[in-house]
Amino acid sequence: MIRIGIDVGGTNTDAVLMNGTQVMAGVKAATTADVMSGVVRALRAVLGAAGLQAEQVDVVMIGTTHFTNAVVQRRDLAPTAAVRLCLPATASLPPMVDWPEDLRDVIGHHWWLAHGGNEFDGRPISRLDPDELRRIAGEIRERGIRSVAITSVFSPVSTEFEREAGRIMAEALPEAHITLSSDIGRIGLLERENAAIMNACLRDLSREVVAAFRRALTDVGFTGRFYLTQNDGTLMDADFAEKFPVLTFASGPTNSMRGAAFLSGVRDAIVVDIGGTTSDVGSLQKGFPRQATVAVEVGGVRTNFRMPDVFSIGLGGGSLVVDGPDGVTVGPRSVGYRIVDEALVFGGQTLTASDIVVADGGAELGDRAKVAHLSRDLIRRARDRIASMLEDCVERARISAEPLPVIVVGGGSILVEGPIAGLDLIKPDHFAVANAVGAAIAQVSGEVDRVYALAEMTRDDALADAKAQATEAAIAAGALAGSVEIVDVEDVPLAYLPGNATRVRVKAVGDLHAG
Repeated sequence: MIRIGIDVGGTNTDAVLMNGTQVMAGVKAATTADVMSGVVRALRAVLGAAGLQAEQVDVVMIGTTHFTNAVVQRRDLAPTAAVRLCLPATASLPPMVDWPEDLRDVIGHHWWLAHGGNEFDGRPISRLDPDELRRIAGEIRERGIRSVAITSVFSPVSTEFEREAGRIMAEALPEAHITLSSDIGRIGLLERENAAIMNACLRDLSREVVAAFRRALTDVGFTGRFYLTQNDGTLMDADFAEKFPVLTFASGPTNSMRGAAFLSGVRDAIVVDIGGTTSDVGSLQKGFPRQATVAVEVGGVRTNFRMPDVFSIGLGGGSLVVDGPDGVTVGPRSVGYRIVDEALVFGGQTLTASDIVVADGGAELGDRAKVAHLSRDLIRRARDRIASMLEDCVERARISAEPLPVIVVGGGSILVEGPIAGLDLIKPDHFAVANAVGAAIAQVSGEVDRVYALAEMTRDDALADAKAQATEAAIAAGALAGSVEIVDVEDVPLAYLPGNATRVRVKAVGDLHAG
């Protein structure tokens, strides 16, 4: 199968073309202000480097930061109605109660509480009231809102109420985008509701972005299948991505980590992905990023859908270097994709981290003569500052005293001089485009997160049921049946609930079906 993986970053758009497990070509193109022209340029460049035509490519996988940036920058977000099925419970904490005020203002303060919801074991809190929901739908229509997020208490245990409410809302509001929280988040009402609302407010944007990607692919003559990468390192087809844009959050760092594992052949390590603007750091476990076990904040909002345990610092090839009264600082400000115009080695006027490395002889980039005036003292102090920042990152990512290797990837990895924190350093072939490789090799996943009452079944029965459901979900999403394996199992007794309740979370992954 011939695949192209693309990762759209803040500085560069990377693309690789792979035939099976062989990387045939990898290129970098500057990310453009409109993004899509940069994608087209990267596609044409990688096809040219591999000597292939677009119609010979079977699949294109794209990782994008469009939707994360929209939330962080508070732009292109649609007014959204939050409907919670809960009464008479949970009324003390309304939807969006913990959101930043500016973000809540952007999407509006539109929320309703209705009857419905379940106890942890699936027993109803109260029955759904269709007339109540139709009345709410009428008020939503009057406000001109076209995005609706429906959340029911303990819906991961029983999705019945959410699905019935979604059907009623769809009949009353045929033009609306409707998001059900059980399709996105895990157990934990407010965080799951937050994820559903965030997804709903991105639906208009997702339709535009997916359509723009389709046009870009058509422009280069591509006729095969098209996927976007999720934040757990797996794939979703374009139609699914249009419905669930929130699942692309953090897909960039995840792609880099998966690419690092593939290129190095190492399944357990610390990965440092250095781009033009930021460095993303996380831990690999069995070839996949370690998943966050606590609520993750996106744009100041707590969510609980699957996210990698990755953190970022403002250190990259385009980071500004400033020699001030308190010493040398590197980042967090960066020239980003303007590095080819603003960095000293390219004839610009801004001192960047890349200029320091070139002046020190650590990389061949631009014109070294343009940084010959930099003093050895400044170069050494800047180098030491970069090394200190990377060492702090690696120490923070370590979860045990075990000396795991450090895999360094990304175009900005020219900043690395030698071993970090005394650990073995690996810089694999094609390290500069590891993020695009991660997109190209992405698999398909299925996940289950629910509460079982072990008074009614054994622990082994509960685990077997969850594994079967996760496997079925992966196959339904497009995984080849014979390739599906269980990669993560977690069961946690819930001591505060009766009935020997246990929360079980299982993830299955498999290779993309060739059909």
